[in-house]
Amino acid sequence: MTQLTQMASRAVVSILFPDTCLSCRMHVAERGTLCPDCWSQLHFIAEPVCDVTGTPFQHDFGERMISAEALAAPPPYRRARAAVLHAGIARQLVQRLKYGDQTELAPWMARWMLRAGSELVGESDIIVPVPLHKRRFLARRYNQSAELSRAIARQTGLNFEPGALQRVKPTRQQVGLTANERRLNVRGAFRVPAEREIAVSGRTVLLIDDVYTTGATIIAATKALKRAGASEVNVLTFSRVVAHFTGPLHHRTFR
Repeated sequence: MTQLTQMASRAVVSILFPDTCLSCRMHVAERGTLCPDCWSQLHFIAEPVCDVTGTPFQHDFGERMISAEALAAPPPYRRARAAVLHAGIARQLVQRLKYGDQTELAPWMARWMLRAGSELVGESDIIVPVPLHKRRFLARRYNQSAELSRAIARQTGLNFEPGALQRVKPTRQQVGLTANERRLNVRGAFRVPAEREIAVSGRTVLLIDDVYTTGATIIAATKALKRAGASEVNVLTFSRVVAHFTGPLHHRTFR
């Protein structure tokens, strides 16, 4: 196919299937972007943040600061980062990826995640998604965390190990549960199959999920990976729930 033919084909496609906002479907100039109105409602998490949990601080206390919560109860993972606050447009994107069969959102959401977690990617050896239980997977037909992981693997070249972690306990939906109920709900929910321990043993794992809420799921999954011999676990999610955050909100120039 000549260059002229390729250009003509792209022009026809753009007319028949115009690029639309990832959120509201308004026409946009470039595929995989948000319209200005939706973009203004997407709030990226940026410094200052807790160096361990990635929770944003209200004020800048200096580099490598650790939150009181992380000091009081150190998580088993090394560091966690999220791209955006879980509110408004971000919540809508997660819902559409998770429940709306819109897996085409994953590569664009993954791009924003990589902006937030570039240091974690550089430290990690393999990518592992937080898994669904097989019953829920059969009902939903895909795992949103695996879709994000696959997109990140393609964009970074890291090895993608979707079967390295299994959810062996059919847990309840975490939505609506208290923090303690969430911890009890996922206790013993994950394991690394014996035949897959070689994939994680001695490796630094980049654990991927769509949302970081209380951390109960992430912590349970991290503990399972470390029991199987993972040397370290880093955590990267698309969004993060931050209660009562009133600090500065950040907008990026990229889309």
